[in-house]
Order: sequence, then structure tokens, then C-alpha cells
Amino acid sequence: MKYLKEQENVLIFDTTLRDGEQSPGATMSHTEKLEIAELLDEMGVDIIEAGFPIASEGDFQAVSEIAKRSKNSVICGLSRANFRDIDRCWEAVQHATKPRIHTFIGTSPLHRQIPNLTMDEMADVIHETVTHARNLCENVQWSPMDATRTEIEYLYRVVEIAIKAGATTINIPDTVGYTAPRECANLISSLRDNVPGADNVVFATHCHNDLGMATANALAAVEAGARQIECTINGLGERAGNTALEEVVMALRVRNDIMPYQTKIDSTKLMNLSRMVATVSGFQVQYNKAIVGKNAFAHESGIHQDGMLKNAETFEIMRPEDIGLAETSLVLGKHSGRAALRAKLEDLGFELGDNQLKDIFVRFKELADRKKEIYDDDLLALMHNSSSDAEHDSLQIKKLRVVCGTDGPQTADLTMLIDGVESRVEASGDGPVDSVFNAVKNLFPHDASLQLYQVHAVTEGTDAQATVTVRMEEKGKIVVGQSSDTDTVVASAKAYVTALNKLLVRRQKKVPEAM
Repeated sequence: MKYLKEQENVLIFDTTLRDGEQSPGATMSHTEKLEIAELLDEMGVDIIEAGFPIASEGDFQAVSEIAKRSKNSVICGLSRANFRDIDRCWEAVQHATKPRIHTFIGTSPLHRQIPNLTMDEMADVIHETVTHARNLCENVQWSPMDATRTEIEYLYRVVEIAIKAGATTINIPDTVGYTAPRECANLISSLRDNVPGADNVVFATHCHNDLGMATANALAAVEAGARQIECTINGLGERAGNTALEEVVMALRVRNDIMPYQTKIDSTKLMNLSRMVATVSGFQVQYNKAIVGKNAFAHESGIHQDGMLKNAETFEIMRPEDIGLAETSLVLGKHSGRAALRAKLEDLGFELGDNQLKDIFVRFKELADRKKEIYDDDLLALMHNSSSDAEHDSLQIKKLRVVCGTDGPQTADLTMLIDGVESRVEASGDGPVDSVFNAVKNLFPHDASLQLYQVHAVTEGTDAQATVTVRMEEKGKIVVGQSSDTDTVVASAKAYVTALNKLLVRRQKKVPEAM
């Protein structure tokens, strides 16, 4: 294996909006996708995989809009190996200044059984579909799904076919998180050494974290010659997730002495993006998560604390401000003005226009009337609630009144808008939350089962906001709803309705998701 010593660029390919959204329950709204894409574009991500255009009309519209709005990044769409998928993908990404078509097919023995193709038949399909994609778009990426379990000689063969057909990037997916770092590096090195034309394309790596080695595998692939890493914010993705963008970016920066590679990522935007993806997906970041976890820069041990006070480098290999964490002395409350609010939000990574600030300020004042002090986490919850496009949702809560206590029955009086039509109902249940959920189900009958109901306080104190997370399942489709409010029952109602709105979006997706 050849280890290059000169400083080289590594492309960051973010697939949060495609593979990340395939996490069960992680459905994002149209507005949320646009906001995340804008932040990725500003942060310096080289390629944004905006979605799977043929999966649904919603996916197509999101990819199209992201393509139109992008300023810096290549905008990529995913398609299976057939003309219909590829044409639909091109319809969506063609609006971008720098469009890319990403087409794939499963090449391992197990995956060849799905379309029931022989090796030769699959080789013909690869040649035809990559050629078709290249006739539409100059920038074509091709992936042999489950590459790490594909016979090596056959992998050489199909990669060569894809290159000759016009693919400009060859992505090698470890689809089921099966491989280990040494294997991953050897595979990339072997392809570069044995496939004719390999020097004319960019090799990429797409690793899953089923064995906890996604980041290690991606970095090993880079050392072996891969120059594109496919990853997601917070490592979001199917099953155990994908390579975490923040981990590979900071690993390459902190250990540049042994990995002489650089990216264009503005790492000071990492924390804001991490928080946004966590809130919109409903997948909270574990406290001990590398780089962006709540405890990543926390020190409880007396020895560690003493060392930190004397010299931060004693127990920290990077600074909090490197990823966008900034400590400020501003404490906000009911008497705080717009300037203080804007300054605090800027510290948290939000840049607001005057109209946005005006809207947030009204909500901030409403919250400040109910709480003595407003903490950073309160503002993050406020920003998430404000960024949701609830006014466009099919289901909206208009009014809620709940009666509860020791002398039951517990009842809920609920008024909702359903596709613009106002309806009201009273319902009872085993407690206030059960009553509210029964009321919603009376107004909007459904067969989804409640898999998770979780409440946690955003901050300390009896006046703290509660963030409620609801996970629901219907015929294999899993959605997560989340909302925050100082009234736990109100937050519960909003989270439940948010999940149902996401379920309506999920119902539109008819194409099997992949990669």
C-alpha cells in the first residue's frame, strides 16, 4: 500500500439528507431539508446528496429546490440502475450549478439474487445505465452496493466497466458495516492497482457503523488512496449509522501530522449543524459522542479539572471553539432586548435576518414570561419549534384544554385543523397524555402504534421546558415527532401530531431505499 506524504484534498460528501433520513423515524420536512442543505453548503461540504428523487414527489421537490438554491456544493441525487430512476434524478439535479447523478446496483452474490441477474447480465446493465447517466450529466458517481462482500475479480471487472462507461467517481460502499480498517484500505489499494483507468477517477468510501468502525474504515480508505468520504452529521443513518462527518473532519485536522490531508470544512459550524440535525430527526446525540457530545469537553475528575485550569491542552486535543462552542456571560430573561437575543443566537451559530429575529423575539418574550432565565438549550428548542413548517401541515392543533388530577376522569378537549377543516372532540384516558392522544385519534383515525414516549427537561428548574419525543410505527414505516413547551401535556400533543404529519409524508414513499 502506498502512503502519500504530501498534503492532499479530501472531498466531503454529505448524505445526511438521503442515507441519514433512512434511519427509521428520521423523516425531515421540506423546510428542514432546505435549512440543513443551506448550512452544509455554507460549511464547505463538497458534495451534498440531497435525496432519492424517484422515492416520492416530496423527495423530488426537495432535491430540485436544493439544487436551485445551492451556491458552492455539488448537488447529487441517488438513483437505481434503470433509465427511469436516472432520468428522474437528472430532472431534479439539473437545476444545480454543479449537478451529479449517483447510480448504484448491488454486486455481491446476495444482492445479485435480488434482480436475479447473472454476472454477465449485471455487467451489461452497469454499462448501459452508467452510459445513460453520463449522456445526461458530466459528473456521474457509480456504486457497487455491498462492495466489501463482492468477489474481488468481479469487482475489478464491474468497476472497469463503470469507468469506461463514463463514471467520474467510483464509490465503494461497506453497505452492512462488515469490513475492518485493514481490509478497507487493502480493497481501495487493490482497486487502484488492478483496474485499468483507476487513475482517472476519484475513489470514494461509504462506511456503515455496524461494528463501530465506520470512521476508522473511512480514514484507512483515505490513506490507501480514496479521496472522497461519504458521511453524515452525527453519524445518522440506517441501523448503527454512517461515518460521522464531524469525526473524520476533526480527525484529519487534529492528526494532520500522520494524515496529511485537508478538507474545506469550516469546523466552527459543526456544533450548530449537529444540534439542528438532532432536533429535526429526533435522534438526540449521546452525551459521550465524539466531537459533538455534551460531555466531549466536560471534565469531572479532580485531576482532569486541575490540569484544565492550569493548561487546557492537558486533557483536550482540540478547543471547544474549533467546532463552534462558545462560552458567553450573557444571561437572558424577560427584560432582555433584541440585540442581546441576536448576540446570543449568533454565539449558538444562528444568523437571522430582521424578519426572522422579529418572529423569534416574540416567541422568546412569551417564553421569558414563563421562565426566569433562558438557557442556551431553551433557545435551541425555541429555534427548532420556530423553524418547523407547522402552518403547512395537514394536522394542526388549534386549542387544547386538559382536566386531570386524583379525582378523575382525566379528559382532553381538543380542537384541530385537518386539511384546513376545524374539528373538536372531547376524550378521556388513563391520564392527561393518554386523553390527548385518544382525542387526536378520534379526530384523525389511524393504525399507527406508539413505540416510544419520552420526556426530558431541556434545562433545570420547575419552570423548565419539556422536550417530548414520540416514536410511532405503521406497516414498517417509523416516524419520530418532537416538540418543546413549558407545559408537558402541550408538548406531548404537538409531538404526537408532528409524528402523524411525518407519517403522512412517509406514506408517499413507495420506492425501496438503499445504500
